[in-house]
Amino acid sequence: MHGTQPDQAIAPLRTSLLRAALALIVIGCGLSLRWYGFPLGLPAFVVKYGGSLLWATMVLLLVGTLLPRLTRSQLAAIAMLIAAAVEFSRLVHAPGLDAFRLTTAGALLLGRIFSLWNLVAYTAGIAFGACIDRLAVTHAHAGWAKAP
Repeated sequence: MHGTQPDQAIAPLRTSLLRAALALIVIGCGLSLRWYGFPLGLPAFVVKYGGSLLWATMVLLLVGTLLPRLTRSQLAAIAMLIAAAVEFSRLVHAPGLDAFRLTTAGALLLGRIFSLWNLVAYTAGIAFGACIDRLAVTHAHAGWAKAP
């Protein structure tokens, strides 16, 4: 069978594509929550920390997209380091950085105000992301094993 690839070589690519698709769905949910949460009458707590939770879920899924061979624990640790770094970066004030934070992209990616509560939301989001990832990847791999 010269020229064929084993299933193990295809699995990381499929896992990355699945995680990327999940990340896009989470991004859509997060943007919808931030843009439509208040007009729909959702409490500020839900809009603020729900958005933070979904942001951290997205970070976990994007890390998993880029590093599909790592364990979920490793992905969660990297995502938490990224989330903490972004949160603590809010304590740094440089003119260019503060100007970027005032843009929509800057507010969505980096946020504006430091809060330890965000770290709690990020931890919950990473745990949520790990659960979604486990369910989706396990289910998808079972389906791929049955495919001809």
